[in-house]
Amino acid sequence: MEGLPTDLCLKIFCFLNHQSLATAQQVSRKWKHLASQNILWCNLFKESWGDDQAAFYAPTESKTWKNVYEVQDRCDRVGLGLKIIREGGDYYLVHQGEIQRYLGSRNDEKDVNDHSKCKRGRITSEGSFEEDQPCLGILDKILFFMGDLEMAASDAKRNRTM
Repeated sequence: MEGLPTDLCLKIFCFLNHQSLATAQQVSRKWKHLASQNILWCNLFKESWGDDQAAFYAPTESKTWKNVYEVQDRCDRVGLGLKIIREGGDYYLVHQGEIQRYLGSRNDEKDVNDHSKCKRGRITSEGSFEEDQPCLGILDKILFFMGDLEMAASDAKRNRTM
């Protein structure tokens, strides 16, 4: 496939589904470039959700059809509300299909008690390390974020009543 003309490669890639297209992006730089073409992802979007939806969700600004496809697919899988999802070993906060925040990884849980791998702090004037706070696991991160979210919601309610 490396020696084939670009237009022929694109015609072949048109037969791939979104998972195969995403896998093809990992083969080589050329395939990554080819499999990222907007026309491929636009066609996949239209096949999955129709021309009307494609016209409504057409990418704006710096988004690509691949971004739009991923968001719509995530909406179909997890819904529109505020959700915490896991993709692979990574956790994300998602709202209306858009990833709002990366929360952490399963690997973080294994490293929580191993302070040699994960320390936060500063170097003192004597050159020693002073730890500010212990490392946080995924559950801690989720709880802290939920606390921040509740604070923001109460601030927004307070501002509306004023």
